[in-house]
Amino acid sequence: MNRDPRIEDLIARMTVEEKVGQLGCFADALRPFAPDINPEANALGAAEVREQIRAGRVGSLFNGVGAAEGREAQRIAVEESRLGIPLLLGADVIHGMRTVFPIPLGEASTFEPDLAERTARVTAVEATAAGIHWTFAPAVDIARDQRWGRVAEGAGEDVVLGSAFSAARVRGFQGADLKADDSLLATPKHFAAYGAVAGGMEYNAVDISPQTLRDVHLPPFKAAVDAGALTFMSAFNDINGVPASANRELMTDILRGEWGFEGLVVSDYTADMELIAHGFAADERDATRLAFVAGVDMSMQSGFYAANLPDLVAKGDVPMDVLDEGVRRVLTVKQAIGLFDNPYRSLDAVAEADTSKRAGHDELAREASRRSIVMLKNDGVLPLRKAGQKIALIGPFGTDVDNIEGCWTLFGDKTRYVTIEAGLRAALDDAGSLEVVAGSGIEDAIDGGIDAAVAAAKRADVVLLAIGEPQVYSGEAQSRTQIIVPPAQQALAEAVAATGTPVVVLLKNGRALALTGAVRSASAILVTWFLGTQTGPAIADVVFGDYNPAGRLPVSFPQDAGQQPYFYNHLRTGRPELADQPPAFKARYREVTFEALYPFGHGLSYTSFGYDAPRVKARVRWDETIVVSATVTNTGGVTGEEVVQLYIHDRVASRVRPVRELKAFRKILLAPGASEEVSFELTRRDLAFTHRDGTTFEAEPGEFHVWIAGSSAQGEPATFMLDPA
Repeated sequence: MNRDPRIEDLIARMTVEEKVGQLGCFADALRPFAPDINPEANALGAAEVREQIRAGRVGSLFNGVGAAEGREAQRIAVEESRLGIPLLLGADVIHGMRTVFPIPLGEASTFEPDLAERTARVTAVEATAAGIHWTFAPAVDIARDQRWGRVAEGAGEDVVLGSAFSAARVRGFQGADLKADDSLLATPKHFAAYGAVAGGMEYNAVDISPQTLRDVHLPPFKAAVDAGALTFMSAFNDINGVPASANRELMTDILRGEWGFEGLVVSDYTADMELIAHGFAADERDATRLAFVAGVDMSMQSGFYAANLPDLVAKGDVPMDVLDEGVRRVLTVKQAIGLFDNPYRSLDAVAEADTSKRAGHDELAREASRRSIVMLKNDGVLPLRKAGQKIALIGPFGTDVDNIEGCWTLFGDKTRYVTIEAGLRAALDDAGSLEVVAGSGIEDAIDGGIDAAVAAAKRADVVLLAIGEPQVYSGEAQSRTQIIVPPAQQALAEAVAATGTPVVVLLKNGRALALTGAVRSASAILVTWFLGTQTGPAIADVVFGDYNPAGRLPVSFPQDAGQQPYFYNHLRTGRPELADQPPAFKARYREVTFEALYPFGHGLSYTSFGYDAPRVKARVRWDETIVVSATVTNTGGVTGEEVVQLYIHDRVASRVRPVRELKAFRKILLAPGASEEVSFELTRRDLAFTHRDGTTFEAEPGEFHVWIAGSSAQGEPATFMLDPA
């Protein structure tokens, strides 16, 4: 790290206690605070926080909001503390601030990283206007087990898609100029392998090979570093017995040594404290030493650093130069975003009160939301007509406002949320043609609810069935053993389907679900995730055909909940189940095949697309760029978008390779009957993998299959041979 004279002068003048103060991130007791999102620990009152700031004992505050109150906190730090070091004000701003965008998993279904960059940019504009410098986002965990609640926060099960969205969100949050008033520091999290917790159970152990760690779970973090991320958050989990928040290999050897990261690492909430419960640290002092020496520069909320680091330094257990390096990283980040020269940046009450951008932000929210919807099936019932058709909107989410946001939305403007019912009525030529019945609660039956729903279904030409998960089923500490529609709603679906009226399921979910019975056999299924502020208009746009759906699944929907963990890019076994062979003694379950119900990359449109066979040179040299092409044709009668996906399979390798691996994707727009040749370029690095030694990353010569297709389960492969060097 290049040493800045201003920062070196500060470090030279700081006491040990002031140095340690810069390494503490504490709940913001001075501003309206987001409650009930973390267990209480080391709670401090407003007066105590003010005194700590004056004493130079606070480096950062988190999850408070408000420009005026934030400005006062900053004034205390800059004008009343001995050295005048400004505060870094952070918050959990995950998928929107006042304007709420789709949950990150939903947004990933657009396969449009550029769109995620735009929504992150708007989020940054709104968050910085409210007095926030730093967001604890994006979550870039690869999630291969849908039982895990935090699937909703990332980009799904694929590393290439996840890396693209990781970089896009970092760019969007931070903008072109880190010192601009509307630049929001990004924090890729949770470093690392949090999405690999055993059994999908939150906070659980992670037992994976070094190869899986490097090939699957680390690349989205590397993409974030390459995109300019200056802060990382450590994870709660252990990796092969070593907690991530005390893992020097991760935070020092890989992050800083191999990748050249020069920013700061902040612990997740009390993750340093939890080293004791892990059984990795003996006590508070030991936990502090282990976390800090491993590379966690800033401790969130536990207070362990303040209580223990001075004595650890005094006794030589933590060298002074190691303490100084952690402080240097924190101060360098503060300088990078301009806080030393402009400590009151992003603390303007006038900017916070400005609503002139709201309409444009709502427009983007509607665009992002409708582009996030995935049509799993459609027997021709969709799109609906805006007149001359009686529609019954049935289900607990038809008029619901409380489950519009999705998990981790702390500051959304609930007065602007548009329900499904409101969106439909606004789109209909005759709003009276829509009948709305709850039918059931989210988890419980309603007296007479099913009878009312059945009666409404019988009166209707078509049913829109708004069912699924409530938002509290997703996010932190929300793992599920059964990833199904809640039983009360499933019973509602069965009763409505029995009327014979066509049913369109509007599925609300924060993960892939195992669909059964009447939900699975509905005439059409739209995955609507948690779409945010513009939920109603976005769903109406798709239902009535004003927007042709183009979302694709970023996670595989299983045939049965018992298939978890399931992911499309699994390794090939020695006894694969093949279509031309009997199923006995093959890699499958008794009840279901080793396949998804709806695979990664799947999604339908109101038109259809055809692919010709992929074209690739039969033999390519070791250093040659590989060009793979195919012609895609809109074979239907409506203009539509297709996500063209490129997959490879290394036929024979020194480590068994996945059956398919996504390597590139592109969304194209085609008019009816139009065709486009889509070409992708691959380099040898795209064919590489981590070898058995756990560090070598290189391709191997040999035969490869390559597909250009509309999902991970479609298409016929072409073959090329990579010659040796």
